[in-house]
Amino acid sequence: MTAIKHALQRDIFTPNDERLLSIVNVCKAGKKKRNCFLCATVTTERPVQVNVVKVKKSDKGDFYKRQTAWALRDLAVVDAKDAVKESPEFDLHFDKVYKWVASSTVEKNTFISCIWKLNQRYLRKKIDFINVSSQLLEESVPSGENQSVAGGDEEAVDEYQELNAREEQDIEIMMEGCEYAISNAEAFAEKLSRELQVLDGANIQSIMASEKQVNILMKLLDEALKEVDQIELKLSSYEEMLQSVKEQMDQISESNHLIHLSNTNNVKLLSEIEFLVNHMDLAKGHIKALQEGDLTSSRGIEACTNAADALLQCMNVALRPGHDMLHAVKQQQQRFSDLREQFARRLASHLNSVFVQQGHDQSSTLAQHSAELTLPNHHPFHRDLLRYAKLMEWLKNTDYGKYEGLTKNYMDYLSRLYEREIKDFFEVAKIKMTGTTREGKKFATLPRKESAVKQETESLHGSSGKLTGSTSSLNKLSVQSSGNRRSQSSSLLDMGNMSASDLDVADRTKFDKIFEQVLSELEPLCLAEQDFISKFFKLQQHQSTSGTTTNEVEEMDGIALSRSYTSGVPQTVSSEKDMIRQMMTKIFRCIEPELNNLIALGDKIDSFNSLYMLVKMSHHVWTAQNVDPASFLSTTLGNVLVTVKRNFDKCISNQMKQMDEVKISKKSKVGILPFVAEFEEFAALAESIFKNAERRGDLDKAYIKLIRAVFVSVEKVANESQKTPRDVVMMENFHHIFATLSRLKISCLEAEKKEAKQKYTDHLQSYVIYSLGQPLEKLNHFFEGVEARVAQGIREEEVSYQLAFNKQELRKVIKEYPGKEVKKGLDNLYKKVDKHLCEEENLLQVVWHSMQDEFIRQYKHFEGLIARCYPGSGITMEFTIQDILDYCSSIAQSH
Repeated sequence: MTAIKHALQRDIFTPNDERLLSIVNVCKAGKKKRNCFLCATVTTERPVQVNVVKVKKSDKGDFYKRQTAWALRDLAVVDAKDAVKESPEFDLHFDKVYKWVASSTVEKNTFISCIWKLNQRYLRKKIDFINVSSQLLEESVPSGENQSVAGGDEEAVDEYQELNAREEQDIEIMMEGCEYAISNAEAFAEKLSRELQVLDGANIQSIMASEKQVNILMKLLDEALKEVDQIELKLSSYEEMLQSVKEQMDQISESNHLIHLSNTNNVKLLSEIEFLVNHMDLAKGHIKALQEGDLTSSRGIEACTNAADALLQCMNVALRPGHDMLHAVKQQQQRFSDLREQFARRLASHLNSVFVQQGHDQSSTLAQHSAELTLPNHHPFHRDLLRYAKLMEWLKNTDYGKYEGLTKNYMDYLSRLYEREIKDFFEVAKIKMTGTTREGKKFATLPRKESAVKQETESLHGSSGKLTGSTSSLNKLSVQSSGNRRSQSSSLLDMGNMSASDLDVADRTKFDKIFEQVLSELEPLCLAEQDFISKFFKLQQHQSTSGTTTNEVEEMDGIALSRSYTSGVPQTVSSEKDMIRQMMTKIFRCIEPELNNLIALGDKIDSFNSLYMLVKMSHHVWTAQNVDPASFLSTTLGNVLVTVKRNFDKCISNQMKQMDEVKISKKSKVGILPFVAEFEEFAALAESIFKNAERRGDLDKAYIKLIRAVFVSVEKVANESQKTPRDVVMMENFHHIFATLSRLKISCLEAEKKEAKQKYTDHLQSYVIYSLGQPLEKLNHFFEGVEARVAQGIREEEVSYQLAFNKQELRKVIKEYPGKEVKKGLDNLYKKVDKHLCEEENLLQVVWHSMQDEFIRQYKHFEGLIARCYPGSGITMEFTIQDILDYCSSIAQSH
């Protein structure tokens, strides 16, 4: 190893002005052994730089090369792996962790020791040495320039000391005095030696001369010691004299301490008394207000409120340790408890009487609203009670039992009052909807047709005694004939009477207004009562609790209320919003069933009323949810909305069921089917109702179901029709559907509109081809034979040479179809089409024009065959295209 060290110093480090201090033979841990050397080096120039250099043997020869160098200041941790057991493994933490395995433990220990010494000598930043034996690490490094670090090589560096400025100046002066110093060094050295001998002699003489001065100094010290002894004697005598004075001063100091302690205690006692007097003394005026205060006047209520707050402050004062053991404090607390109990009892009794009195006043005004569709206004009642809101908060914080009792009494009484008001209100609404009085008489209404009046009378005064509803427009339309439906619905009755459909619109508009007024009256009533409950019973904020709590469940008139008790005072476990919702549910328990009954009545009167109710109820639910999604009003209206939606779905299902059960007459032509006209009416009504509505998606889904059912039912009726051709039924009804969807512009039915148009076009074409057939039958058969010969391979210009298809045969066939015969055939065809089509849809001219085009197409086809197969023959039809147009036009005008 020594030879390698010298070789490395000579070949690698000396050219770089570095000295090698320690070396270790290593290889990387966990890899194939490829040995290299880690060297600890220092630079020969100042400032000294310390490095750790990795040296590796070259692959091309026996010489070594420098591979990697790390500055020692970048070394963070040296990990020897185990401080007890000998292990050749160690880690060096530079920018990353380098794991090494030394060839021997001795080399590893020597290298780590050298690193530790270099760190102590040259670096301010200390390196962490972990898992290193304490024997390898020295306690300290001796200061001195000649301390060896890593052997004798380091001493050569430390022997050299740089001259400071003064030494350099002295040498220059000496050399200036001896100009020959440079040329004759021996003479200069002898001169320096002689001068040194002179200086040594002078020093010896100076030491001998100072002996006399030392003797004089010793004498002075002896005299000083004598003076000190005399001073000590005097101090002893003074101490004896002051001893008696000290005892007296101690007694005075102890007396002053006792006086100070007494004064301190008196001040503290006065402070405690002032605290109790200031915080636990209730003014006489407050006591009188609590005992005798007037709870009917505003001034008396304000005085009682201030007194109650003052009492609560006195009772809730935070007493200091030991105060609760004082008899006077206990007596005062008992007095406060009696005052609180007395005032709470008096307040609860008064508020209960206020509830009763206000209820009587409210009931007296109830008769005024019995004939009007309005709910009584409770604002004066709320305004009077809100004067006691602060006292209710005080009662809630001091006596929760009485507060809870008042809450129960308020809910019990108000629920009965509101139940009377709401039932009367809904009774008026039902009367206005049905047009009957409470005695069963009708209000004056516009005259109706005899059948409609009779039908409604039977439904309103049936054998069951219940309202079963007037026949819906679907049933009305189904009993009308297809020939006079459109004219009947559009004409006005004489003497100012209205048609049945107009009466339906008027009834529905009336129902819509009544239903909206019902919801508009209920909404502010519930919101006002909820706002009052929140303010009066102080339920806006959550109540803070402390201490140990126990839970129990109490039932308040069927409403489960969960309670927790903290230090004997019950606190609500549920949130304040839940408490408000529970109270509102108890007070307005009749709203939801009354609304459901009203909805059922409206549905019985006219199933189309469910459309109005769905839109109105959805809007009010949306409004209520925007205010408070968890409120009583939002929840109740949401539940009722479910019922309305079911009625709406039921209305749609009934229409689909009626489509499936429709029967057509076998003796009369079909025309526009009843359910097609009913869908038109439904869609027109629905579009007017659901314009800008929140529940548009429900209507779109209903449209899809209805239109698909209409399509299926039209095809079913067309297949079963005996009097009217299938293509006519399909053509007329799908044309009507297409016209309806085009007029209403329902976006969700665009695909169905295109489908209806396609079906109408296809069946129109099919009917035209089927009805027109072959008006020139013999001529058509003749040219079919011509086309068959051409198909067999005979050239078109050679067909005339065939015996059965020569020019003479062609002229015979053409002579059988003069213009008069053609016009007669077309006239018969027009009459046939007129019998098939209905007047309501007015498609006769459309169909006739299509037949005209088809006939002209056949005519042109025949002319083309004559021109190709009989060229130059001069053979033509006995009538022209213009003749055909004239025939069709005259026939259409004559009919």
